[in-house]
Amino acid sequence: MVYAFDTLGYAKRLRDAGVTLSEAEAHAEAARDFVMAELVTRTDLDTSTNALRRDLEASIAALRSDLEASIAALRSDMEASIAALRRDMDASFTSVREEMAGMRRDFQSALDNMGLRLTVRLGAMMGVAIAVLAAIIKL
Repeated sequence: MVYAFDTLGYAKRLRDAGVTLSEAEAHAEAARDFVMAELVTRTDLDTSTNALRRDLEASIAALRSDLEASIAALRSDMEASIAALRRDMDASFTSVREEMAGMRRDFQSALDNMGLRLTVRLGAMMGVAIAVLAAIIKL
């Protein structure tokens, strides 16, 4: 955007302040050529701000998309890990249950065997006792 710069008014103000006419005109021309060419306007700032805002919003959207993809991948990995852990735990529990059932059968068999042996011993002791009692009665 082009702005009008009052070089005559600028030179007049410098001349009124005691600067020679040629120096005042040189200052005015230099200001118009160098300062006004680099002057930033509100429109320039608004345009730049809007462009920066669009770039920033695009960067934020890309970052959000990347984060959502990363979160989805992590969630999938976690779910797979949890499923594998559950399978491993179920297998371990099944193994422990089977081992406990085997131990229970072995224990029950041992108890049955001991009961049978005790019954046989008690029967033998009863037979001996009856034989001893019969021998004492005959005497």
